[in-house]
Amino acid sequence: MTEHILELRRVTKRFGQTVTADNLSLAIEPGEFFTFLGPSGSGKSTVLRMIAGLERPDSGAILVEGRDVSGVEPWHRNLGMMFQQYALFPHMTVAENIGYGLKVRGMSERDRDAQVARMLDLVGLAGMERRNATLLSGGEQQRVALARALAPAPRLLLLDEPLSALDEQIRRTMQRELKEVHRRTGTTFLYVTHDQEEALTMSDRIAVLNRGHCVQCDTPERLHRHPRTRFVAGFFRGCNVLAAASVPGKAALQLAGHEIALANGSEAGTRSIAIRAENLHVTPPFPADALTFAAGLTEVTYRGTVLDYALTLADGQSITVTTTQRIAAEPGARVTIGVSRDDLVLLED
Repeated sequence: MTEHILELRRVTKRFGQTVTADNLSLAIEPGEFFTFLGPSGSGKSTVLRMIAGLERPDSGAILVEGRDVSGVEPWHRNLGMMFQQYALFPHMTVAENIGYGLKVRGMSERDRDAQVARMLDLVGLAGMERRNATLLSGGEQQRVALARALAPAPRLLLLDEPLSALDEQIRRTMQRELKEVHRRTGTTFLYVTHDQEEALTMSDRIAVLNRGHCVQCDTPERLHRHPRTRFVAGFFRGCNVLAAASVPGKAALQLAGHEIALANGSEAGTRSIAIRAENLHVTPPFPADALTFAAGLTEVTYRGTVLDYALTLADGQSITVTTTQRIAAEPGARVTIGVSRDDLVLLED
């Protein structure tokens, strides 16, 4: 059995009355691109800082390759870190920035120069080693910071929202480059972001955090298509969350005039159902097993490649359909929408 490269065991951290990690347990495997995803205040950056040794947990254990490092100083953990700010040394060249950590570790000048050259090639900055790092573009400075973090060959690279300061086009380019660097080096990446699209694009697995709890840890596709809770469903853009009432005497739910059978026995009270906006249809033909709903069209939003149709169901609930199809209807019109029963996701809370 492969040993986890990182394991959190019942880690708790409080700042006054604020709990940023609450009995948190999870494990990361060697070579994964693993992401902590959540809104501001969810605890993701604090957890990363505890792993780095910049904060100490109040209780619990942090294990790196089976060794408890909870009380170990940051510089003895052999972990690399990239911050939101580039934190480059303004008086140093690109090569000097990348080689700084190697010099501190006592590596010979010859070996240091060879490793710096490898890192420059890895991040696409070969030939720029003598330039002042702070005079480069934002994307180039980020590459220098990445090369500096990887140069000492850390067991685990921690990345705290490293692309948040870049504009969208450069950020997308850097996402692809980070994935390629991850593939080429085989280093385990632990990434922190609040950007759901960034997390889905880059990660092997994602832990969604909320108020110090891991509410779901799964692959990007499972999180996107099969959220388990209202929080996860609501966090991912384009997911409709609808209330469905239980049907007395039946293992079924009532949603806008339809009964939906439950596979796991009778359920009491109101439950929530998630439906991805892109899984809804506004024009026939509908799927063979489709539920169809009469709805009032309230707004149409053009978003370039797709259109968003905002609608109101017969029971007053709002729902959005995202599609490339145009319909000959204006706000105020009545339309029929359809969804396959397989695309209904029953949430736990």
